[in-house]
Amino acid sequence: MDTLNILYLVGALLIFASIMASTLSARLGVPLLLLFLVVGMLAGEDGILGIHFSQYNIANFIGQAALACILLDGGLRTSFQSFRVGLKPAVVLATWGVLCTVLVLGIFVTWLLNVDWRVGLLMAAIVGSTDAAAVFSLLRNGGVKLNDRVQATLELESGANDPLAILLVTGLIALNVNPAGQTVLGFLILLLQQLSFGLGMGLLAGYFLSRLLPKIHLAEGMYAILILSAGLSVFAATNLIGGSGFLAVYIAGIIIGNRKGRSTEHVLRVMDSFAWLSQAVLFVVLGLLVTPSNVINVWYYSVAIAAFMILVARPIAVYTSVKPFKFKDREIGFISWVGLRGAVPITLAILPVIALVDDAFMLFDIAFGVVVLSLVLQGSTIPIMATLFKVRIPANDEPKEENEVWVSDNASITLYEFEVKAGAFATGRHPKAISTRISPDEISLFALVRRQKLILVDKDTQLKFGDNVWYAMRGNHASKIAQIFNDTKLDRRAIDDFYGDWLLSPSVKLGDLPFFTGVMESETLVTKLKSKTKDPSASMWQQTVAEYVISSLETAPVSGDTVAINDEWSLVIKEVDGKGVLRTIGLKHQE
Repeated sequence: MDTLNILYLVGALLIFASIMASTLSARLGVPLLLLFLVVGMLAGEDGILGIHFSQYNIANFIGQAALACILLDGGLRTSFQSFRVGLKPAVVLATWGVLCTVLVLGIFVTWLLNVDWRVGLLMAAIVGSTDAAAVFSLLRNGGVKLNDRVQATLELESGANDPLAILLVTGLIALNVNPAGQTVLGFLILLLQQLSFGLGMGLLAGYFLSRLLPKIHLAEGMYAILILSAGLSVFAATNLIGGSGFLAVYIAGIIIGNRKGRSTEHVLRVMDSFAWLSQAVLFVVLGLLVTPSNVINVWYYSVAIAAFMILVARPIAVYTSVKPFKFKDREIGFISWVGLRGAVPITLAILPVIALVDDAFMLFDIAFGVVVLSLVLQGSTIPIMATLFKVRIPANDEPKEENEVWVSDNASITLYEFEVKAGAFATGRHPKAISTRISPDEISLFALVRRQKLILVDKDTQLKFGDNVWYAMRGNHASKIAQIFNDTKLDRRAIDDFYGDWLLSPSVKLGDLPFFTGVMESETLVTKLKSKTKDPSASMWQQTVAEYVISSLETAPVSGDTVAINDEWSLVIKEVDGKGVLRTIGLKHQE
């Protein structure tokens, strides 16, 4: 019993220390997942506690279950709307992108390590895919708003590329252990089987569970346990029949999460905790498993491989994958940079050790170093690189908090929290006057909190800096109210610099805008810009703003897309609804 209690104590303290360390993540600018790894390393063989942990099978068991939980949670939070702009490029990135990365990086690794080409390709396959846990964590909690095309592509890619990466690793392990028994045809059949079975099981399980949940009534916390157990069952069953369990659980999560209802809201709240616990446990265990002194002994290999992967292999794979979908070069550059590596490469690096592949321990240590470098270099520079590549969108239209309250199985009211920022338009105004200004029938004041205390609102109440106001809403009004609470002079200047000083209706004709009276008849300008439209015979000045933007983009529009009118003026998309319809477009004058 003493041994068992010691295990409980040490395990709980490590998780507790990891969570507490997370409070330093934002202050230090260090990715949270890296702190989890550091806690495990400090407790490990070369660390403060000196715990000797070399149970690769146990670590693999924990890693597989944790990744399944993380992918399930990621699927639950992936909206079908993201498919509009990100599905096709993400699928190509998750297939050809992974294969291209492995081939290019494998050649370099084979030369660098001076090993057999099978070992070089195995090392490349281990670190060849982006990591869902790292991408979901850093993109969704990093405080950076990206344009939807880039965000959707990165998230869908990270959730869908694990099956091919795992298949490549297992296939290359077999090629190293038993070269004579492997054929190209057998590998292709296995790949088709993995993807088709994974996709089929995910769709089937997702459809069944999405129909089951609204018909049963459980305690709130039970819904998430039901979904988690079902997701792990789908994961295991798919693996047993020869499919990709990771793909199946991700697809099932997407289908369940997009069928909104009372039960799914409970699932999202609790699954968030499960996903964070999975990440904490996984990264702490992987930190315990590694011996830092061994990683340091091969640090130069890790640096060289990480540098080549980030600067050469990943850009080549991304460019050849998404350029056909009319991505801009700056978008391609950012997607290339955010090829984050995390728990997946370390978990995959365990498999050669279990299979007794030659040089397996060296591959594990190198992979760990590559992951740490990726999290430090790429993870901590996402805000900087988003600004540098101009894929970051200024935003003052998001509430501080959002909670959905279901009043029946199919009806809900959403509560939104807004905080009064310094100099915002809301300062000095009555909270009910703000809701009346937007939509008195669909917005109701719910609560006013000032200095952590609930305030009784009367006719003389005026909002002050730091007040938190809760509104109950029906309809899509949150962004408009958020602008009233968040619209400071600094925000307004940043937004005007990005979108321009004039906001246009998508239905207005270019020729009706007074800014172009003097140039409208210019044959040079007309000839130059008519070639961008789908109908070359039509004058651009007879097109609406929306028609001109869509015909010029040649891809699904997202907020932040820019289309030039001439050398002085450009149109910048500000709002796009879930169906791809343009709502607001900015007119920007080039200085």
